[in-house]
Amino acid sequence: MKIVIAPDSFKESLSALEVSTAIEKGFKRIVPDAEYVKVPMADGGEGTVQSLVDATGGEIIRKIVTGPLGEHVEAFFGILGNERIAVIEMAAASGLHLVPVEKRNPLVTTTRGTGELITAALNYGVHHIILGIGGSATNDGGAGMAQALGARLLDEDGREIGNGGGALGNLASIDISKLDPRLEKVKIEVACDVDNPLTGEKGASVIFGPQKGATPEMVKQLDRNLAHFAAILERDLGMKVSDVPGAGAAGGLGAGLLAFLPSELRRGVDIVLEATDFSKQVQDADLVITGEGMIDGQTIFGKTPIGVAKTAKKQSVPVIAIAGTVGKDSHVVNNYGIDAIFSIVPGVIPLEDAFKNAAEYVERIAVNIATVWTMRR
Repeated sequence: MKIVIAPDSFKESLSALEVSTAIEKGFKRIVPDAEYVKVPMADGGEGTVQSLVDATGGEIIRKIVTGPLGEHVEAFFGILGNERIAVIEMAAASGLHLVPVEKRNPLVTTTRGTGELITAALNYGVHHIILGIGGSATNDGGAGMAQALGARLLDEDGREIGNGGGALGNLASIDISKLDPRLEKVKIEVACDVDNPLTGEKGASVIFGPQKGATPEMVKQLDRNLAHFAAILERDLGMKVSDVPGAGAAGGLGAGLLAFLPSELRRGVDIVLEATDFSKQVQDADLVITGEGMIDGQTIFGKTPIGVAKTAKKQSVPVIAIAGTVGKDSHVVNNYGIDAIFSIVPGVIPLEDAFKNAAEYVERIAVNIATVWTMRR
């Protein structure tokens, strides 16, 4: 019997590898002689670097870079073990969690550190970069990232503009003659699970600006500045990115990546499935077990369990999902390849208890699933 274990992380409690290990331990108590294949998964957001490093036997590289407010922060990226592929979470360098609530101001926060992580990855000789762009503190259209990679964003006096979405209003011209030439030989896949345009009522500033500290007046200024940025990109680089779905992701970083780098925006889980060669992993499997912290009606919109299930179903493999919590409308996932869902929570318990004992609860539910599974065979 071959059992493939491919969950996402349970946020704030267990990494994807830890979830996988707990499931394996539980199953082995009932089915000790099965072949177990653990493939830690992610959807391009938080935990993607760790999951892909764990899945491929890679390594985490730590680097001091420029944080959102211009200070030094320790960030990280991964080098996968099976190929020269780097995986980066922009939030590691430019994330909202790096900025205290009282200091959140997207007029000044920068993506420069994300560009520095890309440079660090290039220094490792990678030919492929996977970049997750969720959780940003920024609204600068990727301007800081581009500057870190050698682009010059100049004001009317020929001086570099400053950091943040507020400085984009001073932009007069863009010079990419000094852009890192190694970028031309690198494939860059951007894990982007939103389809917001750069500007307008569904754009980066209006939809995501307030959570990053923008007041209503700031939102208007930021939206004007991104529109100005888009106009300069089109004039100087011939890149029309304003209305591209996903251009507004991460405060417009999606637009900046498309304009300055050889990038493709894709659903994060699809990128991870390919990077782990999941379709091959599931060949000849008798069962696939997936999961994440919450399974509900939103899970069908690009989340890990659905990506795993769709791949498994192409080979007619049954799929069981394990969740920390089973939420509203969770039944809809049954229409997308998941045959059954199990919650690990043993009853009404404090949230602290659920986090602290998550591995034990995952293992316990895995024992129960394995027992039922063997009864039916």
